Amino acid sequence: MRLPSIAALVFFTLSAPIPSFARPPAAQTRSYSSSCGSDSYINSRGNCVHRPVQASSAPYGASAKCRDGSYSFSQSRRGTCSHHGGVGQWL
Repeated sequence: MRLPSIAALVFFTLSAPIPSFARPPAAQTRSYSSSCGSDSYINSRGNCVHRPVQASSAPYGASAKCRDGSYSFSQSRRGTCSHHGGVGQWL
């Protein structure tokens, strides 16, 4: 008789909605991406950061020049220029 009660417990546990405080950070920040604007993204710290741009010289606030020639505004070294061939030069 215990088997049906265990199965019911597992079913109800797995079918219950996940409370917002228990969701991983990525799921929580996705809803805020519109608050940054289309030219920005939310970094791992939860801050809005300007997306990399192509420019003839380093724009104000750029932190690195990527190997593909774009400039990054990353606030940390980890992952900077990861979709742009890596960092060519730190600014």
